[in-house]
This record gives sequence, structure tokens and C-alpha cells, in this order.
Amino acid sequence: MQNIIKHIYINIRIFQYLSLKKLINFIHLYFSYLLSGKKPLFNKKLFPAFVSVEPNNFCQLHCPECPVGIRTIGKTNRISENIFKKTIDELKKKLLHVIFYFQGEPLLNKNLPTMIEYAHKAGIFTSTSTNAQALTLNNAKEIVASGLDKIIISMDGATQGVYEKYRIGGSLQKAIDGVGFINQWKKQLHSPTPWVEIQFIVFKTNEHQLDEMKLLAKELKADKLVFKTAQLYDFENGHELMTSIHKYSRYKKTKTDKYEIKNTLKNRCWRLWSGAVISAEEDVLPCCFDKEAEFSFGNLKENSFQTIWHNEKAVRFRTSILQNRKQHEMCRNCTSK
Repeated sequence: MQNIIKHIYINIRIFQYLSLKKLINFIHLYFSYLLSGKKPLFNKKLFPAFVSVEPNNFCQLHCPECPVGIRTIGKTNRISENIFKKTIDELKKKLLHVIFYFQGEPLLNKNLPTMIEYAHKAGIFTSTSTNAQALTLNNAKEIVASGLDKIIISMDGATQGVYEKYRIGGSLQKAIDGVGFINQWKKQLHSPTPWVEIQFIVFKTNEHQLDEMKLLAKELKADKLVFKTAQLYDFENGHELMTSIHKYSRYKKTKTDKYEIKNTLKNRCWRLWSGAVISAEEDVLPCCFDKEAEFSFGNLKENSFQTIWHNEKAVRFRTSILQNRKQHEMCRNCTSK
């Protein structure tokens, strides 16, 4: 019963940010998506329903399936706070959700609480995802006070030995403490937010700890526990991290003993109509699967978001998805419908 009440609450929280303009924009986006054939029907007055903003593109951990973790992305950048504010001002009348996460660890940008507060005061639902290694008693207070609506804390193991098999260089205890710090300040500041979601990516190395994780999440008084499928590179011939639990695998074995993604990969993608990613370098990217910014639509140092989101590069990419989504390597590992 308590979980049902919590889910009702978070849905009400989302609707508090809704306005007539946002609703109309969302409906137009959805019908534009549904009615697009070989070419996108994309009115230039449309705005995204959500954007993912990358506070910075570096991290203190070395997760083996993360381009930042294995350091294939060399430059270290933080997003310009001025460009961030300018973009929020441009989009706020129709934007429903800002996700403060892409690849880097958000809490390594000390301006994160300020940016969250700015989006919150602009009437936008806000969330972030963190490994919680840099979550302290002090910055947890700032996060709670910022008005953040939802925080996802990665915890891919119920014991340190299992946790560190993927979160290389990380401490499970720090993640556990981070949940405690957030809940402590929610209580002290009489704040109903942020909603605390523990995320457990299911690998071969931790699949035996699902029940233990359920008990730990309950002990920590998390609002929700999510078991997430793992995105793996070079999965076609199998992978040492690929879980044996079919429910929690993105992939299935074919008759040729090769693996392919379960998703049927239709020639359309809702993410390209409903949102975008703003990287730490201020590039506007089609989605979170464009890890190397291969398909950047443009840079916010040079043009407004709206100009970039509707430019020729963006139109060409959406058209290519409608005609043959599988031509793009990044799309062949995607779970989006």
C-alpha cells in the first residue's frame, strides 16, 4: 500500500509542472511522430518534451562498458552555466523534464545544485543519476534544497565484492551512505523530494543478488528499486557480463548462436521526436546512445537550441532513421521504440 501511495505521489508531482502550452506541444510531438512516413513531419514550432543535460563529461570510476569509465573520451569539460540558463529560458514554456545526466558523474560539477534550482524555479521536473561516490552530507543538503524531484543512485551489487566487479574503483558503502544523506535532509528540511530510486544493472556478475538487493533497498527506505538491463558493446558473440536471466537481458540468442537485441528496431524512434541531449561541450545530440557525438546537430555556442534542433543535420538524421534505422551502429543497441 505504501508503494502505491508513493507512485501516486510522484505522478501528481509530474502533473504539477504541466501547463496547457506543454500539453499542446507534447500532443503535437506525438502526432508528428505517429504520422511521419519516409520523411519526418516536424513543425519548426515544436519544442522537445525533455532534454538530458550533461553537467560534466568525466567520472571517478572505471566501469568497463562506459566510454568515460574506460577513458575513450579524452577531453574533460563542464557545461557553461550561462549557456545552460539561456537554453532553459528558451525552452521552459514547453519543456516537461530536464535530466541532469549523460555520461559523466553529475556530482563532480559543484554547480549542479544551482542548475537544478534554476530549472526547478522555471517550472520543470528535474532528475539526475549518480554513482553517489561524491555525495556527502553537505552537498546532499544542497541537492534536497535545490528542489530536485528525482535522484537515481546506481548500486550494482549488495556486497562490496560484487559491486566493484563493475563499478571499478567505487565503494558500495559510499552509495549506501548517499541514500542515507538524502533521506536525512528530506526529513530535516521537511521536503517530499527528491524521490530516491536505486538502480541495479543486472550482469552475470551480480544476478545472484537480486533478492539481497530488494532487502537492502527496503532497509535504506528507497522509494523504488529498478532492475535495469545492461547495454553491452560487442554483444553479438556473447559477453562475459551478459546475464543468464532472460527477463533482464537486452539480447537474445539466434539460431546461428549469435546474439541480437530483443527490440525489433522499427524504422522510427520516439526519442528523436520527444527530446535531445546537451553534452558538456554544449553539443546538441540526437539521443543518449550517441556517446561519441558522432551525429551532433550543432553547438549552443553558435546557435540557439531551437535553430539547431530543426536544422538540416537534424532533419537528415531523423529521415535516415525513418528510412533505415539499422544503418546506424548506435541504433542497433537501442531499446527505444
